[in-house]
Amino acid sequence: MNRMLQLLKSWIGKDSSQSLSPLMRWLNPVLLSAEAGELEFSYVVREEMTNPLGILHGGTTAAIIDDAVGAAVFSLGKPDRYTTVNLAVDYFVSAKVGDTIIAKTSIVKNGDQIINTHCEVWNEDRSRMIAKGHSNLIKLVDRA
Repeated sequence: MNRMLQLLKSWIGKDSSQSLSPLMRWLNPVLLSAEAGELEFSYVVREEMTNPLGILHGGTTAAIIDDAVGAAVFSLGKPDRYTTVNLAVDYFVSAKVGDTIIAKTSIVKNGDQIINTHCEVWNEDRSRMIAKGHSNLIKLVDRA
């Protein structure tokens, strides 16, 4: 098991207040499970995550997906850093303040230069898919 995955496994059942990602600290999910490239997070929708209609903001949903798939790439333990080059999200149903939602990530293609990812966001009992997204991340090249 790689060092990054070991770190994530040690966070199972805990909130994200110690995350390396400032965005993840703000979203503050609880990590439910962690395998290489496959993570599940639980989020409680807070008022500041909603739009004027009082439902989960589409931008917040996109941020959840982007941050969760970034963590999934992190879990692979690759020595290089990757960043998002695109993100497409389909929205299906809403979530409101107080709802618990689940984000489940997977790596579709684990390439050396490009990693293709997928994330589904569900309601707490997984009876309704709130949104799904897919994203490509590209390896960053350090320039001296």
